[in-house]
Amino acid sequence: MASGMRLYLRYIGVSLRSQLQYPASFMMMAVGNLVINGIEFFGVWALFARFGSLKDWMLAEVALFYGMVHMAFAIAEATARGFDILHRYVRSGDFDRILLRPRSTVLQVMGLEFQLMRVGRFIQGLVVLVWGIAHLEIALTFPKYILMGAAILGGSFLFAGLFVLQATLSFWSVDSLEIINLTTYGGVETAQVPISLYRGWFRSFFTWIIPLATINYFPLMAILAHEDPLDVPLWLSWLSPLGGPVFFWICLRIWEVGVRHYHSTGS
Repeated sequence: MASGMRLYLRYIGVSLRSQLQYPASFMMMAVGNLVINGIEFFGVWALFARFGSLKDWMLAEVALFYGMVHMAFAIAEATARGFDILHRYVRSGDFDRILLRPRSTVLQVMGLEFQLMRVGRFIQGLVVLVWGIAHLEIALTFPKYILMGAAILGGSFLFAGLFVLQATLSFWSVDSLEIINLTTYGGVETAQVPISLYRGWFRSFFTWIIPLATINYFPLMAILAHEDPLDVPLWLSWLSPLGGPVFFWICLRIWEVGVRHYHSTGS
């Protein structure tokens, strides 16, 4: 485990040095990432400026949903980017080289690329989150800040798991399946607002199949002490961030099945 972590950190170091060889280009990409995502929040702000609230949710509360999910996704997008581009290696047959090395395939694929420019999305989410906390009508306690951090970390595991699932499907379809983006990028859009606002079947899908609610909605019910139309037990809200790592573990088991069914390119 320790040697694997050292190797992964070396992968990250190589990737960072590569990206920082052209600092101006890196800065423009990071700032562009920040601005593009920042424009999205102005759309949310405009909605509340026009209507005042979204049912009984205020802008400061929704800002916490928005900030947490974007920070979680930025971490996953930076650290698990290798799975997002794996279809190129499967199509070219370069995945064979990964299999021949005496290291975990998961570790090697995660080390294929580390995107530091995603710091733009992370900073934008952090700014929105801090703004939302500052404008809440309630004061947050230290345990609630811990729960918030755990939810963000759990969310990064969940989105990383979705990238792993997308990569696993590449063993049967060498093109990246855009349908997975409905649960990755689409999942980010979904979790920007309370999941209680959606229809029942939609809530069920993003609770039991893709457990987005466990890393966003459930924890925030305990943090905000908001009246919950879904009647989620308080103890579940505090334990729900574990849904992200559990989902990631399940995705890794599915990945192992995909690796066993890999047949190379035949060329």
